[in-house]
Amino acid sequence: MSTPMLLTLAHIVMALMMPILLVGVINRTKSWWAARKGPSLVQTFHDLRRLLQKRPVVSTTATPLFRLSAYVVLACALLALSFVPILGQFSPLSFDQDFVVMAYTLGLARIVLMLSAMDVGSPFEAMGAAREASFGAFAEPALFLLLGTLSAATGMGSFADMLGHLHNTTYYALIVLPLALALLILLQTEAARVPVDDPLTHLELTMIHEVMILDHSGPELAAMQYAAGLKMTIYAGLIATLLNPFAPLDAPLAAIVTSVLLMLVVAVVVGCFESLMARLPLRWVPRYVWLAGWLVALAALTVGVTGTSL
Repeated sequence: MSTPMLLTLAHIVMALMMPILLVGVINRTKSWWAARKGPSLVQTFHDLRRLLQKRPVVSTTATPLFRLSAYVVLACALLALSFVPILGQFSPLSFDQDFVVMAYTLGLARIVLMLSAMDVGSPFEAMGAAREASFGAFAEPALFLLLGTLSAATGMGSFADMLGHLHNTTYYALIVLPLALALLILLQTEAARVPVDDPLTHLELTMIHEVMILDHSGPELAAMQYAAGLKMTIYAGLIATLLNPFAPLDAPLAAIVTSVLLMLVVAVVVGCFESLMARLPLRWVPRYVWLAGWLVALAALTVGVTGTSL
């Protein structure tokens, strides 16, 4: 098997399995802090399988958009992940400015999710959609600034080349640290994790993501939950690629193993966050999300001052 085929197969397997494994590691980490055994690492798989066997219940006020939205969100997450080089300088779909397509694909998923929340006519779900739009207005500029910083630091135009060549730049450590921290904050925001959101809460006054999918059930709910795991995989994969020292085209097995281990470490860090701190008050969430923007701005300033290049 050729190296590109091996990397493509590894990318597909990781894209399908890591959403389940990352959630499992987070839950086990939280259980460890609570001195409990905790659920199985693959408990999410059993939960999704159970949901797939149930018949969905749909509101009488919902339009066909409601049932279609779950699968559109899932398809967008899968498409976005195909652009993300979670193994290093390699992604199944790669071309110049592909990171723009990835960002707008995630934006389309956000819009469809908010429309489905408002489609059922529930004021609670509309409240969650408004919060999603507000916090997304802080997260998306930080993501685009991060992508622009990577492009400026490497002079490359594709996602895989930007992340793959970043290790060869001057002052790599000064650039990668704020970018990795910013991606961690964006992961917590986009994947609805503590301290931005809590996937286990059912208090309507504190929910963001969960309140938008309250009316989803059965396979549609499974699609929404799996899509949230895919978004977490995207950002965990980006962090892993920033830190992975191995080039996948030169040392594919080392790059794959290192990437998996780094993504699991990210899951442990997220689990520690959720165990050691409470969910932030809603009025503090924009400040926390915007912290990612300031961290990326610091990295961009470092690139501008040092004139970092390959």
